[in-house]
Amino acid sequence: MLPHEVRTIIEEMKAERIHGASYLAKRGAEAYIKLAELLTGEELFEALKEMRTEIIGVNPSMASLYNLIRFIPLTNNPEFVRAKAEEFIKLGQEAKREIGNIGSELIDENEVIITHSFSSTVFEILKVAKMKGKRFKVILTESAPDYEGLALAKELEKLEIPFEIITEAQIGIFVRKATLALVGADNVTKDGAVINKSGTYPLALACHDSGVPFYVAAESFKIHPELKAEEVEIVERKFKRNHFLIRGYVFDITPWKYVRGVITEFGILVPPKEI
Repeated sequence: MLPHEVRTIIEEMKAERIHGASYLAKRGAEAYIKLAELLTGEELFEALKEMRTEIIGVNPSMASLYNLIRFIPLTNNPEFVRAKAEEFIKLGQEAKREIGNIGSELIDENEVIITHSFSSTVFEILKVAKMKGKRFKVILTESAPDYEGLALAKELEKLEIPFEIITEAQIGIFVRKATLALVGADNVTKDGAVINKSGTYPLALACHDSGVPFYVAAESFKIHPELKAEEVEIVERKFKRNHFLIRGYVFDITPWKYVRGVITEFGILVPPKEI
């Protein structure tokens, strides 16, 4: 049985609707740190085995959670667990900064960037590009039903980055006004497919049809070392509007052939070979 404090973090992770794989991986690492503060010896070892199931159970579609539990060893030494969890967080922060630098070089003067959902990694690229003095505009989807796009809009507003918000239904119209597409990823499979917020695949198709380069920004811990696209469990979350039940898969799958490159801390990888 996991301690209440750790269980609370995991339940908060399950309830999260705005932040994506980077945030949840960091919160998962923080859960490990809290576990190391509370348990030791055999109790810690058994709890770490339980954590492997619980962390993956937050969202089986996310490679970041799978790689987090691989990064934390099964041990009875709390200091070792704390050190590894803190290292995971530090590596993630360093990766995001590097992706910001690499990705910002893709943005030319007066670029029109289209994006979908709220990727903290994409936001880092936009933030760094702004710091470099580049002038550009962002087209972003509202990203129903959780409206992550509105959360992104608030952050862009703080940085005084010009933007306009569209519904997903208008992607095919507005992609023609764009010169570059940037999205995040919750999982990049070993065969190069991108699992991200539903609506990413239609955006990739529209970009392909309109000749807009489509890039994915993802830390390397979002690359799944084992699963192919068809093996990823895609989470479905049904909801009601009025009295109607509406089906809603949280993620969709974008085949590698629509992806110009995956921006990682190691550089821009071309799927599927370089994945």
